[in-house]
Amino acid sequence: MGAVMAETAGAARSVDLIDLAGDAGARCIVRVTGRFEPGVLTGHDILRATVIVSANGVQSELALFLLPGDLDEWQAALDGGLGAGSTVAIAGDRGPGVDLRVRRNRRAVVRVHEADRLDVVMKFPVGAGWVDDLRERLARVRSTWPREVVQTAAGAYEWSPDRQR
Repeated sequence: MGAVMAETAGAARSVDLIDLAGDAGARCIVRVTGRFEPGVLTGHDILRATVIVSANGVQSELALFLLPGDLDEWQAALDGGLGAGSTVAIAGDRGPGVDLRVRRNRRAVVRVHEADRLDVVMKFPVGAGWVDDLRERLARVRSTWPREVVQTAAGAYEWSPDRQR
């Protein structure tokens, strides 16, 4: 598998944070496409992403915004191994989201949802090394768009001394 980084029109980068493929062409991808507001303290570390789901010849895409805390929660879930019975949600508390639940039968159940627009549940087989693949993908996202803003107090932000320009 391995993390995927693609060059698209206009030299924009994208990195697939999640890419699960299932039976009969079913697929769920969370593709990170860049910073929400580059150079603006309050939006610089928020990442734009697209959730792409396809099954039975039908495809849908949803815009998703990933906060630094979303990536931290995803990291914690991956560090926990995502074993049978594990559940993790990405960004669903404030708009479109992705919920992933691992079953005992080596299958992941993924729910992609947005109120009043889409609610899809898909099942994907998972094999040995799938969590390592997800870790590699997360590491690629974080190295491509590192956190560069620090919160110094409630509502107060400044650039990190480690900021890459």
